[in-house]
Amino acid sequence: MNQERLMQVLLAPQISEKATFIADKNEQVVFRVASDATKPEVKAAVELLFKVEVDSVQVCNVKGKVKRFRGAVGRRKGWKKAFVCLKPGQEINFVEGGNS
Repeated sequence: MNQERLMQVLLAPQISEKATFIADKNEQVVFRVASDATKPEVKAAVELLFKVEVDSVQVCNVKGKVKRFRGAVGRRKGWKKAFVCLKPGQEINFVEGGNS
């Protein structure tokens, strides 16, 4: 895997109440990833960008919501979410900008 591709795999960290709960309980971090990204690509990208060791990766596709405006029905784009499980003792801190 080339580094240009790995730099485009991770789009943003997913910061929410559920993501914070998962981070505290299971030592996992949630990322929004490219819709064509694979588990090995996500693992390599996290290890490259944050200099941490990844234990496992789980991905899920999030379906876009159906929205209505003046009777017309539209749909938002779907996206992919990755749950990255870090090895014990590893941590990513987004407040300080990267690893801690």
